[in-house]
Amino acid sequence: MLFLIENGRIRPSKSLQDCISSMLDGNQEFTMLDTQKVVYEEILYMAKLCQKDKKKRVMIAKGGSGTGKSVIAVNAMVNLLKEDMFGQYITKNAAPRNVYIDRLAGKMKKNKIKSLFAAPDKFYQQQPNDYDFLIVDEAHRLREKSGMFQKGENQIQELISSSLFTVFFIDPYQRVHFRDFGSISEFQKQAQLQNAEVIQYELHSQFRCNGSDGYLAWIRNMLQLEETANFNFKDISFDFRVIDDPNELRAMICEKNDESGKARILAGYCWEWEKAGRSDPNHDDIVIGDFKMSWNLDAGDPYAISQGSVHQVGCIHTTQGLEFDYVGVIIGEDLRYENNELVTDYRQRAKTDSSVKGLKKLYRENPEKAKHIERQIILNTYYTLMTRGMKGCYIYCCDSELQKYIKMSIADA
Repeated sequence: MLFLIENGRIRPSKSLQDCISSMLDGNQEFTMLDTQKVVYEEILYMAKLCQKDKKKRVMIAKGGSGTGKSVIAVNAMVNLLKEDMFGQYITKNAAPRNVYIDRLAGKMKKNKIKSLFAAPDKFYQQQPNDYDFLIVDEAHRLREKSGMFQKGENQIQELISSSLFTVFFIDPYQRVHFRDFGSISEFQKQAQLQNAEVIQYELHSQFRCNGSDGYLAWIRNMLQLEETANFNFKDISFDFRVIDDPNELRAMICEKNDESGKARILAGYCWEWEKAGRSDPNHDDIVIGDFKMSWNLDAGDPYAISQGSVHQVGCIHTTQGLEFDYVGVIIGEDLRYENNELVTDYRQRAKTDSSVKGLKKLYRENPEKAKHIERQIILNTYYTLMTRGMKGCYIYCCDSELQKYIKMSIADA
């Protein structure tokens, strides 16, 4: 069954990574409204029901950026653990796991923290129903096989098998890697193969982007991911601007960071992350005219919470699943505007970017499928980066025609 829940607005005040420690202490750090509250309570109810009747169930919760997926997931995990159930919060993305582990340091032993926040790569080793519950965040990032050595058969099948009750939180517009495999149809298929009851929800309430579903819809429309209804920027207080000089964008983000420590510069992965410079903040990875910056450092605190990371540039791999007050996004040459349409070009991605590996071979075998996946990866990447901000997003495009197109899209909104 499908429950479509559309109401609920919330203004951003806290980010999940700041509140994780308190949430695990049992303090309610976010007030969940309509959508979030219904899904959260249904998770608790279904988990208890599974314990009672021993029937396998799968819940699928679809929601866009900032609809509270991670907040619901962590809160639900905390409360199910209080009920003496055995389970984990699962996410493919290392960035949020690393932040949560850092925030909880000193509160509990590291091994215990890692037992709560885990990757999905080991479940091919589990016995059926070893867990009472598994809550899988960012489930669009699940892979078919696990790890570098491609072990197991199907991560989705393995997660459902391992737990009496499995929850998948998914945003189809955040599939950003060639090997990303998570989809609603695959969840349904694997649940059916294991005779699991499927419950579906759709989240619409906004924690991010100043509570605006309209902004997210406009971004999807502007990126030609889907056609959406007309949107008026005057109706929201979200600060979205297109900046003509990357140096100005940097200055604006640094100024915002001085206010809260929660502003970052992000970019498409179009510049090499050179191994020799990964621990050197003075190594200029990204050069655009007289603008020069380093990618995030491969050492120290996680990028999202490191004190000095405003002076480095983050990418999709260091920020997906996390949020900031303001983001400045540099759109590289992998996305251009030519002949009145958006053009994606995976060849402009850095060689160190694994997310497009496999496309070259697929283009030889099936050009049409390769083009579809290439477009999905690149457009979804920028959609994800442009929705990391809770209060504002500033854009700079390396392609001047794309810069004009986005400005025109704002004027038409």
